[in-house]
Amino acid sequence: MSNMEYANPFVLDLAKKGTGRMRVEFINPFVKAAYDVLLAEVKSEIKKGELSIQSSAFTAEEVTVMIGVVGQVQGVVLYGMSERTAKNIVSAMTGQTVPIFDRIVESAIAELGNVITGRASVELEKAGFSCRVTPPMVIVGRGAIISTVSIQRLVIPVEVSSGAIEINVALRESS
Repeated sequence: MSNMEYANPFVLDLAKKGTGRMRVEFINPFVKAAYDVLLAEVKSEIKKGELSIQSSAFTAEEVTVMIGVVGQVQGVVLYGMSERTAKNIVSAMTGQTVPIFDRIVESAIAELGNVITGRASVELEKAGFSCRVTPPMVIVGRGAIISTVSIQRLVIPVEVSSGAIEINVALRESS
């Protein structure tokens, strides 16, 4: 697929008592930024899987980058993948084989998530939603439970030649 499919410009009403609404204007910038950054850095075909909405706690992958968003839009963005995928992505980015998951891989994957989230936040700003991103946190080890409390997550599965990445966007407009 040469062009990533973008979500339609409508409001996803995820309202259950206490959950609020997730607006597509908050999602599209992440889909576009992920496509642009992965294409530039990994230089591979990018396939987007079936979108889904989750309200349960997030179970971390082997490597999960977590970046907070604060301001008129608030919440968290999570990028989950296997260690093998993380090493393969960094290998593609650097042009060198990366045999072990180490601090360099951890740093590069954190920065990849940071660049995607940073680009998306610029687009949110352009749309009139002032926000900032927090420094990335990397969680290594499968099975950690991460709760987005009362914010549902839009799950965007992405496949590149390096492996599968699951992007979870849990954002809402500040009240």
